[in-house]
Amino acid sequence: MLRVLIALALTCLLQPAFADERAQTQQQLDATRQDIAELKKLLGKLQEEKTGVQKDLKGTETEMGKLEKQVDALQKELQKSESELQRLDAEKKKLQSARIEQQRLIAIQARAAYQNGRQEYLKLLLNQQNPEKFARTLTYYDYLSQARLEQLKNFNETLRQLANVEKDIAMQQAQLLVQKSSLDSQRDELDKVRKERQQVLAKLNNDVKARDQKLAAREQDQADLSKVLKTIEETLARQAREAEEARQKALIAQQEAEKKRLREAQAQADATDAPRKPVRTTPGALVSSSGETFGGPFASSRGKLPWPVDGRLLARFGESRGDDARTKWDGVMISASAGSQVHAVHGGRVVFADWLRGAGLLVILDHGNGFLSLYGHNQTLLKAAGDVVKAGESISTVGNSGGQDTPALYFAIRQQGHPSDPAQWCRAQG
Repeated sequence: MLRVLIALALTCLLQPAFADERAQTQQQLDATRQDIAELKKLLGKLQEEKTGVQKDLKGTETEMGKLEKQVDALQKELQKSESELQRLDAEKKKLQSARIEQQRLIAIQARAAYQNGRQEYLKLLLNQQNPEKFARTLTYYDYLSQARLEQLKNFNETLRQLANVEKDIAMQQAQLLVQKSSLDSQRDELDKVRKERQQVLAKLNNDVKARDQKLAAREQDQADLSKVLKTIEETLARQAREAEEARQKALIAQQEAEKKRLREAQAQADATDAPRKPVRTTPGALVSSSGETFGGPFASSRGKLPWPVDGRLLARFGESRGDDARTKWDGVMISASAGSQVHAVHGGRVVFADWLRGAGLLVILDHGNGFLSLYGHNQTLLKAAGDVVKAGESISTVGNSGGQDTPALYFAIRQQGHPSDPAQWCRAQG
């Protein structure tokens, strides 16, 4: 029995430590989740900023492409204008050569005419005695006169064409100056856009570099947080396993001690052959699982809890067990119909749900801060170890497992490892 008490005491002492460690671990988990959420938010913001810079770069480079196209078109027009100007200049030179030649021929004819003076027709008419020769001479003079007129006509046409060519050359030169001025403006604009692009590109590169460094740091932080989370989860799992093993060992030790005590009591009774105490035949008090549940801490639930099942009390806390006055009930026995639903009197976590010698199919709930509730001799178990249950939730059904003759529920409460009267915790009945 001493070993059982020591085991239960250790369990109760470790329970607050486990609770504190769970609370600290939960705080660490919450802080880690918050850090991860902030990291995701920051990464999203960085991505949006990067997208904005890339959008600016896209607009700048698109504008630069348009200006490059315009500059190329102006360059081609400029080349055409220069080619046309060269052609007109060559034509002008030809016309100037033709004009000089025509001027020379006209000058020769003018000198010849001057040398002949004013005699021409009259002199020929007076000096000629042969009419045929006179007629031929007149024809020759007509040819010369027509040649002079044709030369003058060609000379005037050459002058006109030369004037037109000079006019076209002046126009082409003016257009060329306008195109060159426009080209210079476009090139200045292009240089300006190029500088803007270089600035945007430099800013983008600097931002990307800085953000890459930040992202790498955040990823490293996230990796570290993941390691911390994994360590915490492994620690919690290990602590849960160790706590469960400690509880099971304590329960087994308690059961073994109880069996040993019963055997010793039975042996002593057989030796003394004392008269057996009659079993109580009067019905016990009615208890009920109906009514409101209590949602506050278990320590504050004294007198406010419902009973786990509807029925009658067969044995009360502290009464003698059977005919041995030295053994006392550390809980209560509630008579109920087989298959009746057994309800959790308070919210908690299932730490044991299995068959245990002497208690049959047993469910143990951990309510925190060293409080446990036990439900034994069940017919079926509706929950498994590790499940979290709410107050009033069905956890098993009434039965007679563990060697009982009639269906009944064993119900007990432990406070820091010590038995406590369930009647002080559950609502009073009639």
